Amino acid sequence: MRLENLLALIDARLTNEPCVNSFENIVFEAHRVKRGDLFIANSILDIDLAVKNGAYGILYDQTTSITDDEIAWIYVKNLQKALDKLLRFRLIENEIIAYRCDEIVFKLASQITTDDNFVVVTLDDSKVFRQLWQLQNRTILLFCPTLHNENIFTNIKSLNSTINKNIEIIEQTLFETSFIYNDKYYERELISPFFIPYLEELFHLYESLNINYRLRKFHTIDNFEAVFTNKKLQIKEFGTSDKVLIFEKNSSLIQKEIDFLQNKASWANIVYLLPKNIYVPNENNVIRYENSDEILTTLKKSKFHFALVVGVSKSILNKKTNNSVKTLFDI
Repeated sequence: MRLENLLALIDARLTNEPCVNSFENIVFEAHRVKRGDLFIANSILDIDLAVKNGAYGILYDQTTSITDDEIAWIYVKNLQKALDKLLRFRLIENEIIAYRCDEIVFKLASQITTDDNFVVVTLDDSKVFRQLWQLQNRTILLFCPTLHNENIFTNIKSLNSTINKNIEIIEQTLFETSFIYNDKYYERELISPFFIPYLEELFHLYESLNINYRLRKFHTIDNFEAVFTNKKLQIKEFGTSDKVLIFEKNSSLIQKEIDFLQNKASWANIVYLLPKNIYVPNENNVIRYENSDEILTTLKKSKFHFALVVGVSKSILNKKTNNSVKTLFDI
């Protein structure tokens, strides 16, 4: 990339008059810098090594000293915003198409192997530049707006949620499913029937874009996450107890999950532990809590087969009591 184009693209200021006018590659790790590269200085402590290894330019947003006046020293007010602009240009140039999806579809897609021209954006915004900069032309991306900055993408499309239901469920429990799709049988996959409509959305996307894919064994995700326990809330192996805590942090899924449980487990004693600020239309079997410290005590006092616990993760089971160094597993 030419220096003048870079300056204009990211609204940067050249702080010296260098001899160089273009760069070969953009590099983040100082030890990987080669002659001709532009080094992204997330830490000014790495600049000396980058210069020593042959960097033609340093992009930075912190106060630093110019140690080599022949290379380009490029200052921006905010390094991350500058990289977002640079990446946005790159994705346009390479004709990248980005599909937005919800959190569930995204997490299921992260467990499925596909062609190289289909990429699930798995890294957070601070590292996503490195994942996306080297993409091939016309690669298709899948990203989740709640996990990534949507502004770096330009050609954005949404998944089709009005699709035919092509997954045939053969056998199911609340937390496992055996099903047939495209004449292939998937036995006892660790995926709740609750997630099947989301999986159908994903399959439809693959089929419509002619993306080859291969299912591995699913593992649990941190939505509608089932933890089997005993009366003391000690964690047991999957499927080995009749008391199950179901953890959900995404408030937008709560009503769907309540409906699912009432429909699929009408025989069971089910309780719902919700923060006081979350509304549900039916308060039957709903127990409210003000802070997370109340949750474990409430669960121990409640009789249930299933307890949907909203607003916290399963890590709460590892929480120590205030008056003892022992965990709840030691009680």
